[in-house]
Amino acid sequence: MFYRLAAEGVLLFHLAFIVFAVFGAVLAARWQWLIVVHLPAAAWGFLVELIGRACPLTYAENYFRIKAGQLGYAESFIEHYLLPLVYPAGLTRGVQLSLAAAVIVINLAIYGWLLYRKRADA
Repeated sequence: MFYRLAAEGVLLFHLAFIVFAVFGAVLAARWQWLIVVHLPAAAWGFLVELIGRACPLTYAENYFRIKAGQLGYAESFIEHYLLPLVYPAGLTRGVQLSLAAAVIVINLAIYGWLLYRKRADA
């Protein structure tokens, strides 16, 4: 039971990390100190997608699932959980590069807006 709960905890943390990496700049509008946490998270999300490697959290979740007597999965978190919802046909290298670009574009847009707003207030 512990290993199953640990796997589910890692899964939830993984999902929260992905959402934070993509949209964490929105939180920086309220709490500017989050920038020092968000920028490395966004860079990591970009890097993982760019090089096409699985995140260590995927390995951790698989470890706990196997210890719980469940099957792990060979693909990445995005391929296993999110891709079937967004891209039912499967993950290609082009899709991975698009996801990497989306992390950068979304965050540049949000940080650009924050910088514009800060300069307008000054």
